[in-house]
Amino acid sequence: MIDGRILQPPRDSSAVDVAPPRVYDDRLRAVIASEARLRSLYSGASWAEGPVWWERERMLVFSDVVGRRTLGWREDGSVIAIIDPSAFANGNAVDADGRLVHAEQGRRAISRTDETGTRLLVDAFDGTPLNSPNDLVIDSTGAVWFTDPTYGITDPREGYPAESALGHQSVYRWREGHPLERMIDLDAPNGLGFSPDETTLYIAESNPNGLPRVVACRWDGETLGAPRTFVTVDAGIPDGLAVDRRGWLWISSDAGVVIVDDTGARMGVIPTPHVVSNLAFDSGQRRLFLTGDADLWMLELR
Repeated sequence: MIDGRILQPPRDSSAVDVAPPRVYDDRLRAVIASEARLRSLYSGASWAEGPVWWERERMLVFSDVVGRRTLGWREDGSVIAIIDPSAFANGNAVDADGRLVHAEQGRRAISRTDETGTRLLVDAFDGTPLNSPNDLVIDSTGAVWFTDPTYGITDPREGYPAESALGHQSVYRWREGHPLERMIDLDAPNGLGFSPDETTLYIAESNPNGLPRVVACRWDGETLGAPRTFVTVDAGIPDGLAVDRRGWLWISSDAGVVIVDDTGARMGVIPTPHVVSNLAFDSGQRRLFLTGDADLWMLELR
């Protein structure tokens, strides 16, 4: 059920005053044209996060976490409210049936939105409340993988203050009709994504006082392997990430978007005016959408 209220009327995107992408690898030159420039689509959020392309509606869905709204950017440049108010929703995903799935920091839950409204899917592990689900991805079997750090219970702007009842921060797998599975414990797990063949799960560890990094874990369909350091970012912490069809990682950071190949080799950086929180491609991977602070940006690809 979409709210539908128009928050921004149709408009053209505008160029962002920032340095052009820096490309270090000829393979990336085939994807990012030399004349490509970051474009501004919206700048009215309080803290923009969780972008996902919703192909059925031809819409980019994203969260205003602090503003407690789930928003949608349409291709005519308009922005609408999808859910208002939200339960401090952060990450978003779209399942195989075209339904939106959300990581809610306020209800400390995973929820799903369809024509009838938004309903809770899971909010506890072994009967104990979750911390504050942050980001999520849906694999080819329909399982929902999500991270559960403590941001929503430690930052009053992003949820409701509370103590962690679990005492650990983890990555979980939720399947309809099955108990919630605790897959791995990490230090402030945040953004996550699978390799194209789903044999590797990448997860951002975002504790600035620890070792901010992206880890890689092998996945054989039954067991998630131990984490190994895959890559670090140029500045700040890795937050959200997206994996393209080539297996390259596009990782948010204070420096903008850091791009690495499937071995972790640096390929380039997309500078941004300020920190990037998360990013997503459209269905054809011809556009990259970026969120951060008040902003939604886009970079045309080829």
